[in-house]
Amino acid sequence: MGAGASANYAEEYDKKTPAELNKILDGMRAEQREALLSTLSSKVTAEAKDGGGESTDCTVLVCGGGNAAQVVTGLLSTRYKTIAVSFFADEAAKWKAALGDDNYELEVKGAHVSKIISKPADVTNDPSVAKEADVIILAVPSFAHGEYFEKFAPHMKPGTIVGVMPARSGGDILFANKLGDKAKDMTFVGFETLPWACRFTEWGKKATILGTKNNILAAVTPTSKKDRALHCLQGLLGVFPCIQSSPNNLGISLRNPGMIVHPGVMYGRWGPDVWDGKPVDENPLFYQGVDEFTEKVLLEMTEEVQTLCRKMESLVPGLSLKDACTLKQWYLDCYDGQMSDTSSLRRCMNTNKGYDGLKHPCKEVDGKWMPDLKYRYIAEDVPTGLCFAKGLAELAEVPTPRIDKVLTWAQKCIELELLVDGKMAGKDVAKTRAPQGVGIKTMEEFIVSAKLK
Repeated sequence: MGAGASANYAEEYDKKTPAELNKILDGMRAEQREALLSTLSSKVTAEAKDGGGESTDCTVLVCGGGNAAQVVTGLLSTRYKTIAVSFFADEAAKWKAALGDDNYELEVKGAHVSKIISKPADVTNDPSVAKEADVIILAVPSFAHGEYFEKFAPHMKPGTIVGVMPARSGGDILFANKLGDKAKDMTFVGFETLPWACRFTEWGKKATILGTKNNILAAVTPTSKKDRALHCLQGLLGVFPCIQSSPNNLGISLRNPGMIVHPGVMYGRWGPDVWDGKPVDENPLFYQGVDEFTEKVLLEMTEEVQTLCRKMESLVPGLSLKDACTLKQWYLDCYDGQMSDTSSLRRCMNTNKGYDGLKHPCKEVDGKWMPDLKYRYIAEDVPTGLCFAKGLAELAEVPTPRIDKVLTWAQKCIELELLVDGKMAGKDVAKTRAPQGVGIKTMEEFIVSAKLK
């Protein structure tokens, strides 16, 4: 049987069952079998390119080099072309060197398959790899999101899904601002939080998933792309956590517990009302040490955000911010069964087993303790969380007296000028997620930018 016969069989390959094709191949000499298989492979590839077949491959960029980014990279590299990207200093080069020719090892506590071995296709700091990406996952601190959006923007192809874990507040607005006109061709997915509790055990080479959340909230902009985006990301993550669809990214933004809890608890312990500025004898518990005054601060802040939610729903007919719940409800949703007393917000925090032993960020000074007031609880959660809520409240004409007090104190801690005469008009507002930071000056402009209509 010559090459012509192989070509004839190739023309009819789609009429043959697998058993029939195997019988044909078994009757061929080695060179004939190789020729036919090559012809069949070329035909299938050509059909896929012409739309006659379907591609099930996916290229994923994972951004960052910390715990979460390494875990995502290790998980996805087992099945899809996964490229790790870091723009932080020389982190990409260090990770690539640390891994060398070895595989990446991921331990999954409590799982039947407890060890996953994989290897990323590349580790790089080259933003042009975005041209290959079907999905981009950001697992970097929120203050770095803008840099990734901006550097990827020139290279991204239409239809790219960008998942941000977690998005914090105003992530979709920042994304639209950095991508400009290209944003309309992309899909932004804001996650409420990270899917796992995890840590690397040998940086760049090994990591451990300590636990996986049962459920995780995510919102899609534009909502018309919701099904495709969430199905794709669920397929990448696996069965758990189950991605639950939130109606809009504004709900994710205003649900953000970090923007209330972290600066609120820091203010409650180290603010001008209660602290004299001197070192303390013991490093206090953070969550489990919340007292009545701190609880009052938190309740007032969360109530101001709730008032903002109701105002937004009144301004935009049909808008649902049901997921932007009170802080206490967030604890009931996320830590059910881990709190021995849920009678109040303070007791939810004081009796939460998940917080056992967690203390305030402090530095030891001559045997005593001083707070680290530039820790991420203020340095990150104020610019990328609380400033968004304050800025939107200003546009909505919703008073926020408690948030204003906390923000006025916090901006001094992190040496930024944000709030001036009660308005988000400071010289550093562009460094925040406040709508004013991206040039939004009216509620109408915000509604358009957030695609709420």
